[in-house]
Amino acid sequence: MRRKIYLLVFITTLLFNCSSDDDFVAACNEVTNVSSNSITSNSVTLTWDNISTAASYTIEYGISGFSLGNGTLISTTQSNLDLVNLNANTSYDVYIQTFCSVNNISMYTDVFSFTTNSPTVITEFRPTLSELNIFVGNLENLEPTPFAFEYDLNSTLFSDYSHKQRFIVLPAGEKMIYNGDGLPLFPNNTLIAKTFYYNNNETDLSQGKHIIETRVLIKIDGLWQTGDYKWNENQTEAVLNPNSSIVPVTWIDNNGETNSIDYVIPSDNQCFTCHRTNEQKRPIGPRLRTLNFNVDGVNQLQSLIDNQLLDGLSSPSNVTILPKWDDINYSLEDRARAYLDINCAHCHTEGGYCETQSILRLDYETTFIDSNILERKNSIIFRVSSSFQPGLTMPWIGTTVLHDEGVELILDYLDSLN
Repeated sequence: MRRKIYLLVFITTLLFNCSSDDDFVAACNEVTNVSSNSITSNSVTLTWDNISTAASYTIEYGISGFSLGNGTLISTTQSNLDLVNLNANTSYDVYIQTFCSVNNISMYTDVFSFTTNSPTVITEFRPTLSELNIFVGNLENLEPTPFAFEYDLNSTLFSDYSHKQRFIVLPAGEKMIYNGDGLPLFPNNTLIAKTFYYNNNETDLSQGKHIIETRVLIKIDGLWQTGDYKWNENQTEAVLNPNSSIVPVTWIDNNGETNSIDYVIPSDNQCFTCHRTNEQKRPIGPRLRTLNFNVDGVNQLQSLIDNQLLDGLSSPSNVTILPKWDDINYSLEDRARAYLDINCAHCHTEGGYCETQSILRLDYETTFIDSNILERKNSIIFRVSSSFQPGLTMPWIGTTVLHDEGVELILDYLDSLN
């Protein structure tokens, strides 16, 4: 009987307390609909909804993966907040807690994540390469900015067996304009970068790279300007250097053999020797007919069209193709002419450095008769196959050793001529 009385008293007391509006405290609810907007490379605006009458909010944030209690804390009475001084191209996690009173605090929200943008590419020649923002993450990883279009060439210039990474960065909202099979028309503030490197071991790429130089062209006020960045030994930075220098390089090739050369970085004046037409600087490589082939199963010109980076061209089929010089599916003549085009024609052309010094015209599109290859056959043989002598062996700049495969191709072709 006594137990029943105690139980009745307890239930009565509980009902009385729960029915007291003065003592009732509404639960402090978590915020909802957390979102981010106005994201830049170093800032973001966070907004959220809350159904509680909150005095304030506590926001804890940090690089994605951090543990609660180890992040940065900010309090605000508003339902929005600007986070500043963030790292570029970085993912962040955010948690928000509602503070209704000292004894009434919500749980933290589930994690909300966002990623800052990559920094804007700087189209001017700063003292160090990192200042241009053309790579993201650790510089030595050579990861191009997401604003870049990375490309390759069907036939490539020989540069002492070095590898090259090439990409174009157009100003936001701008396009290249189709101008025939050669170079497109580039808008002002276009940046073109080419980085030269060697794999330390071609049979084991995990052993990393030896990066030598990054050559940069920027179109400023209608004219191209050039700058060369030389990488330091630690591979952590490259410094703008207009002077020529020598970098000893040793690497293991695909046959497991060790090779060593003294790689020559050309001076800015030497670069102008090849990068010129009628005394004005210009790019050499990214002609549309040299880009007109598939990379990873997709035609590069089609990628430019699809990504709205090239205007005036409806289909890659409207552009000719420069043959790949080492593709035996092409004729000997086509392969040799393609090799001479990419390695020699920038000088041996109208308006080029050798316009008045030589009668050779080595653009692939030039007819055989007008190229004067037959007339200069013996000279070509001597220039391309002699033991390397600076100022005599061709190409004149950019190599210090003979390209055995290229020399063999040219000699086979010249031997076939009557």
